[in-house]
Amino acid sequence: MNMQALMQQAQKMQKDMAKKQEEINSTVYAGTSELVDVEVYGTKKIKKINIKNKDNFDAEDVEILEDMIKIAMNDAFSKVDKDVESKMGSYGKQLGGLL
Repeated sequence: MNMQALMQQAQKMQKDMAKKQEEINSTVYAGTSELVDVEVYGTKKIKKINIKNKDNFDAEDVEILEDMIKIAMNDAFSKVDKDVESKMGSYGKQLGGLL
């Protein structure tokens, strides 16, 4: 393979990676727990938090609610990471694990 073809292949790969990253960043991922639903963008910025059954909470329930939010957020972020690996992992393999 000549150097020009290699450079063209690298440029195409770079464009493909940028497109995939843009797709991931604009995707909304949902996380859920028993009491909370959350939505985050692929950038891991929170879009929405919805507390279910709001009438059922007393002030003492705040600690439990915080734990449920953490569970839901971690679930959503885990989905982001899996999607990134799924969509971007093939590029890392092509580059010998550099990504």
